[in-house]
Formats: sequence, C-alpha cells, structure tokens
Amino acid sequence: MLAAGKAVKPVWELAKETGLAIDPAAYIPAVRGYYSLTDGRMASMPFHSSTAVMWYNKDAFRKAGLDPDKAPATWQEVRKAADAIKAKDAAPVPMTTSWPTWIQLEQYSALHNLPFATKSDGFDGLDAELVFNSKAHVKHVERLLTMAKDGTFKYAGRDTAGDPLIVSGEAAISFGSSSMRANLVKSAKYDWGEATLPYDPELIKTPENSIIGGASLWVMTAPNRTPEEYKAVAEFLRYIGKPEVDAVWSQKTGYVPVTFAGYTLLKQQGYYTANAGADIPVEQLARGTLTPNTRGLRLGRLPEIRNIIQEELEKALQGGQTAQQAMDVAVTRGNKVLKEFARAART
Repeated sequence: MLAAGKAVKPVWELAKETGLAIDPAAYIPAVRGYYSLTDGRMASMPFHSSTAVMWYNKDAFRKAGLDPDKAPATWQEVRKAADAIKAKDAAPVPMTTSWPTWIQLEQYSALHNLPFATKSDGFDGLDAELVFNSKAHVKHVERLLTMAKDGTFKYAGRDTAGDPLIVSGEAAISFGSSSMRANLVKSAKYDWGEATLPYDPELIKTPENSIIGGASLWVMTAPNRTPEEYKAVAEFLRYIGKPEVDAVWSQKTGYVPVTFAGYTLLKQQGYYTANAGADIPVEQLARGTLTPNTRGLRLGRLPEIRNIIQEELEKALQGGQTAQQAMDVAVTRGNKVLKEFARAART
C-alpha cells in the first residue's frame, strides 16, 4: 500500500487537506509505528490491532502440579512446564502455536531486539535483506524441533491451525493472537489464562515490546473524488479514533484499544478488573521504547515470505533438514522475493 503511489491518500495528507485533528502521539507507539512513515507521519488509520500472547489451560497446570496463577515467563520455564504436563499426562498436547512465523520468528525478534531484516526491518528502504538465520533465531527453531521430537510441542499447521487446540482445551499452552479472547470467552469450557509471550534471558534481561497484527484503514483515491467525500472520510476516521468508540470496539471484539485514551477509559470502566488478563496485550505492546527492531516489518510480499518460512520449517520438522539449513534456505528464497518486489516498486 505504501508503494501504491497516487492510488492512496496518506492519512497525514488527508488531515492536512481537511483539517482533521489527528495526533499520532495519541496512539500506542507499537501500533502507530507500523502504519507511519519513518518521520512519524501516519500513512493509514489504525483500526483493529492485536498482538501475540500465551494462552494456557489452568486446569491442566493444576493436574501437572504447576501453579495455575503463575504462567511461565521465560522459554526455559515453558519447557519445564511442558515437560511436567507431559509427565503427568495433564493434557494431550503440552504446547502448540498458531501463526508460526509471526509468533515464533517475527515476535521473537521484536521481544529480543533482534533484526528480522536489515534496513530497520525494511522501514528504511526497499533494499532490505532478511537476516532471521542468525545464531539466536536458529537456536530458538532448534528448541521447537527438539520439543517436537520429545512430544512436548505439536505443530498444528499454518496460520490459525493451532487455535482449536487451545479453545477445546486439548493443548495446555498455546501461542496465538490476543484477539482470540472473545472466542475463548464464548467457547472454552475450562479455566484458562492469558500471559505475555515468554522470552530468553540468555538474550535479553527485559523483553521489548511485541508487535501488532490486525489491519488499518487506507484512504483510496479516484479520478472524480470530491473534497466533500474526503471530508466525510476524515470525519469517519475521527469518529473511530474517539476513546469511547475505541473502548467499545475492544470490548466487543477482543482486539486491543489502539489509543492510550481508549485504554485509560477501559480501566476507568473496570473492564480490566472484571476481565483478568485483557490488559496484558496492551501492556506488552506499550512496554519499553521502540527500536528499529520492534516497530514491526515493512517488507514487500510478506505473506509469500511467510509461506516460504513455513515450508522450510515443515521440512525441518519432518527431519528433512536442520534448523540452520531451514532458516538459511528461507532467507535465500525470501531475499529473492524482496528483490523482485523492489524492482517492481521502482518501475
């Protein structure tokens, strides 16, 4: 969308033309950063945003002799918990994950302040190159492969394939979108909990912010678009950015409030007191200070690159290659995609 040229009217430009009062500082940094230019001007309007969290089955934790009110905070603790769950047969699946590339590589990179790609993860230019085949990334992939072999981790498939395992209670630990809360509230028949993503203290003492998923709203142009129509669009964007609208949207859908004011209003209304853990995604997104490695990714044809990573990861899970080989091949194939996108974007 950023490379779409005149087909898109950036939000900062719409605001200037229509007098729309939009303050980027009103938005949670990890949210606005994803949709802004490097100088801070907002290109699109944040709308439904989520991040990744850890969901866990408290009943399974009790059965395994684990504290149901103390979720594992580090990857070392996650492995110990998974081992205990397997040993006590507390759940059919000790651990799984949804969105394997988004959570186990992209989010992992942000939490540990590791570059996923050069050029500030693509924010600083189209000539970015993937670098998630580093020693730290490979070590984490090796951890997942080892856990898969010993039966403490089940690869359920791509994208949301792991979600049903945690909703049904079959999995004791799962990593997924924070927006799944609404589904768990409606469908889960067991005592469940929500926690921040685990980190590796060997890499970082205090984890950085996670990055967002979800989507934003883009203003499209057309040959006969009138100033009145743009004013109407601006008014709509102003409306959805109001704290009360942001708060209601978050409550009804499970997505996070994208503004600080919406978050504050939810706290004042007692929503987070009545819904334990619902504030965890916001706190995880807002912690620390944004770095070139924690704003998110700005890489052309990213869905295609994710599929490449999943293909190589699946081959490794089947014993066809090592973690290092999987990441090396994925980086090589992914960089070819990035170069093709860059060529097309410059023409």
